[in-house]
Amino acid sequence: MLSQGPAEASNPRTGNMRGEQEMYALILETARNDERIRAVILNGSRANPNAPRDMFQDFDIVYLVTEVASFVENPKWLERFGEMMILQTPDAMFGAPPRDQFAYLMQFVDGNRIDLTLYPIAKLDAFGADSLSVLLLDKDGIVAPFPPSSERDYFPKPPSAQEYADCCNEFWWVSTYVAKGLWRREITYAKYMLDEIMRAELFKMLTWQIGMETRFSKNAGKFGNYFQNYLDAQEWKMLRQTYADAKYENNWRALFAMCTLFRQTARAVAAQFSFEYPHGDDERVTAHLERVRASIDNEAQHD
Repeated sequence: MLSQGPAEASNPRTGNMRGEQEMYALILETARNDERIRAVILNGSRANPNAPRDMFQDFDIVYLVTEVASFVENPKWLERFGEMMILQTPDAMFGAPPRDQFAYLMQFVDGNRIDLTLYPIAKLDAFGADSLSVLLLDKDGIVAPFPPSSERDYFPKPPSAQEYADCCNEFWWVSTYVAKGLWRREITYAKYMLDEIMRAELFKMLTWQIGMETRFSKNAGKFGNYFQNYLDAQEWKMLRQTYADAKYENNWRALFAMCTLFRQTARAVAAQFSFEYPHGDDERVTAHLERVRASIDNEAQHD
């Protein structure tokens, strides 16, 4: 797991990206030389034996520390990790409520990235280690052994009847907003409703379908990034057709493509779990979308 993958041999952005082993050595050396840091935990894709290896993988690290305040008060200690391109501290942004932990998201000029969270030992009992966790260092033997790292916390879960019904209702409800936005020629509004709200419900339904086809034992990925591994060729083609540029006609096509794919997927999920698919909502809303689209064509003929 800690070996350097072939994708890390070169970096097209700089050509001199530090390798995985060098980064681990730096992370662990920093911890060993600082008495405030008592343990180091690796999370995320680098702890996932099934994740593809590439140069964009973050080092998701947790430092268990005696206290957090002294690190935060003097952030110069971060300089040892390398030349930073940009730093983000989400726990100090946008009015974030105070928390015991503190995270540094560090993107380095050489292409490496470390997402480093400081977590107080005093709160160890409340530390929620997920299934993608590997203990890299424990100076005091204070961390209970983790089971072998796996994706089990990231497997989809079967929907309840209410979750399924809510997903269908939200999808068809918001589709009318897309049509309204396209009719009004408010492209930013229409695309937000299509690409953010409706797509979220489509992704939810596709994830349930992938779950039922894999006995809920596979990770469908974040924001659908593993969908291509599980959808058949026709489904994948249909999904790609739901994406459009800023042209109104193309967004109408994307809307109807999304409706077709959602309908097909939702019916399959309903059949699997003996749920009731809302055929009436689908038929009435689809007819409405078609009428709105046709009204634009009729008006265009009189221009």
